[in-house]
Amino acid sequence: MSAKVSVIVTTRNNQETLAACLQTIVNQLYKDIELIVVDNNSSDNTQEIAGRFTERVYNKGPERSAQRNYAVSKATGEYVLIIDSDMELSLEVVGECVAKAEADLTIAAVIIPEESFGEGFWASCKKLERSYYVGQDNIEAARFFRKDLFVKAGGYNESMTGGEDWDLTRRMKQLGKHGRIAAYIYHNEGQPKFTRTVKKMYYYGQHAAEYFANNPTNSALTDQSGPIQRYKLFLSKPGKLLRNPIVGVGMLTLKTAEYAAGGIGMVASRTKGREART
Repeated sequence: MSAKVSVIVTTRNNQETLAACLQTIVNQLYKDIELIVVDNNSSDNTQEIAGRFTERVYNKGPERSAQRNYAVSKATGEYVLIIDSDMELSLEVVGECVAKAEADLTIAAVIIPEESFGEGFWASCKKLERSYYVGQDNIEAARFFRKDLFVKAGGYNESMTGGEDWDLTRRMKQLGKHGRIAAYIYHNEGQPKFTRTVKKMYYYGQHAAEYFANNPTNSALTDQSGPIQRYKLFLSKPGKLLRNPIVGVGMLTLKTAEYAAGGIGMVASRTKGREART
């Protein structure tokens, strides 16, 4: 008898990517799956699209961590796989995750490698960046979990906006080993814009205090997943950067701008907090 897997997708105004995402779940070679979609008050056709693929469509906010935890509370599977609505699964993802977990019952979570795709120059830069992260335990976060251990760990920290994936992955390591599979998740970057991407990192920077409060480090710069370690990783494989120098320079430029924006967001948040206390 196969183990049931609850595949969870969180959404908010994702009509452009949602159907492709859900179709790859329906198409999985592993069939003992229940599909759960949790929306967050979308104003587009997101909920209507989700309803074409599953009856298990819910509405919950205010952020994706709360959506994910709510979905797990509704899940009936022994395992949960949690993805975003701009992701697509290769055919073997669920089957490989189950095989890995069933072969070693001390595994609490499974890491699935990711590859980016999209349109335009900045999508090429994001694709190059993500290619460096495959196999990096300090950067990649788990997405497949034993449900009982997910619940025992407390699920995602709902007070975090950004960093919640790493936070949960670190807590799950206290409950068991992490496995890996070879099948990929493909992340649809769409047609990213430089300014929008940088603004998003500023937003996450404003909310970073909660993450570092729960995952203390001597410095955000030298954290195991921080900018200094990322640049070391990028420069450790110069062949990737030089294969297409323009994209390589673009990737480093975008990443530098993101980190600068995130740092400014952190400083702005701390300044605002001090002003509020005086």
